[in-house]
Amino acid sequence: MAGKYYNLDNMLKPKSVAIIGASQSPEKVGHIIMQNYLNVGYSGEIYPVNVSSTGTILGKKSYKSVLDVKKPIDLAVIAIPAKFVADALEECGKAKVKSVIIVSSGFSEVGDSELQEKLVSIAKKYSLPVLGPNCLGVMDLRSRVDTMFLPTFKIDKPSIGGVSFASQSGAVGSTVLDLISHENFGLSKFISYGNAAVIDEADILNYLGHDPDTKVIIFYIEGVKRGKEFIEVAREVTKLKPVIIIKGGITPAGSSAAHSHTASLAGSYQAYEAVFEQFGFIQAKSLDEMLYYAKIFEAQPLTTKKRVAVITNGGGVGVLAADSLYLNGLEMATLSKESEKILRKAMPPIVNMSMPMDMAGDADDKRFGTAIDVFSKDPNVDALMIISLFQTPGADSRVASTIIKYGTESEKPIVVVSPGGNYAEVHNNMMESSGVPVYPSPEDASKALAALIKYSEYRERHSKSG
Repeated sequence: MAGKYYNLDNMLKPKSVAIIGASQSPEKVGHIIMQNYLNVGYSGEIYPVNVSSTGTILGKKSYKSVLDVKKPIDLAVIAIPAKFVADALEECGKAKVKSVIIVSSGFSEVGDSELQEKLVSIAKKYSLPVLGPNCLGVMDLRSRVDTMFLPTFKIDKPSIGGVSFASQSGAVGSTVLDLISHENFGLSKFISYGNAAVIDEADILNYLGHDPDTKVIIFYIEGVKRGKEFIEVAREVTKLKPVIIIKGGITPAGSSAAHSHTASLAGSYQAYEAVFEQFGFIQAKSLDEMLYYAKIFEAQPLTTKKRVAVITNGGGVGVLAADSLYLNGLEMATLSKESEKILRKAMPPIVNMSMPMDMAGDADDKRFGTAIDVFSKDPNVDALMIISLFQTPGADSRVASTIIKYGTESEKPIVVVSPGGNYAEVHNNMMESSGVPVYPSPEDASKALAALIKYSEYRERHSKSG
């Protein structure tokens, strides 16, 4: 432990892993975890451990106990029935294993607090960083570590990127990982921590806050174990990078469900909300919002200014955009005279120079490119919302390519609104995989921009105050 907080390097960047409960049986959790390590190309040493095994498991020499390995072990993953876990953890301590993940369930979440306390006692005795129990564990795409016991064919793995995601719930975690891949932005690390018996929210937030590969943190929590320490970490981390948080258990029914799920003390949502607001967390009310916020923070620059220019090839959606900006506390930009002059020459007479600028249904890549170029340089414009309706005659792959060009080079935030079916989705995937955030509606895009600006204001305020 570094100070008050555990360092998770040995879990996320281990040079050697023991899998306790590794098995030849494909339906066993230990088999799936070991197979995942082999599938992702993990380059460190793998030691399968199974008390009844002899010979090899999945081509690797197997051991009856971690004590038999006789080599340094950075991480042990325990995937055996709950009643055997304490003995396995004791052996990890004696073998000087550097960190442990317990994916096994059957502890305080089902009312067996005594068994969980036994794990805590052993962890303290050996100063062992222990994640779980009742969790999926970790995934680090750079170090090719994957303790998740989910068959790889059931979940799309995201590409490598700057967003790290921590989740108290394994089910929420696996779902969001799938969605991150679908939304085409990149993942750095995933941490599922379950019952938080030893390593808790404060440890994880502190670690990700100082992790150079993490640009944006997403956090799903049901409760916080060490409130004072969590606040202490939050105060520091939110000055360094954005933390998007979604709280489970905000109603009495949800709070009760959270307790039966991870034995979490969900507490008063009003108290949590006050802390989130005070320390600059970006609060999401749904999984969709969480993802929409994450992708703008990963790819777009911060700004404290609120004047948004709207370019559209459909007038009605432009009107909706104007409403959405206003309702989210943003402003419609007013073009400079110089910009109006340039655009008036470039655009056909049917295009009105007012905001939102409707370039008409036949707008092609040249029209989009001219408008984006002019708006990007206009000193009266702080951010751009580009509405590209791919159902119209002029919108095709060339429009998407033009948006990508400016969206990846601009010093101003750019968001794209592109609702639609299969044809639109193909082009949305093109843009998003290039780092341009795409939203299904002006409301979603406006919320994301508002979150970006609110956090930028928080960062600026606290950088000035020291």
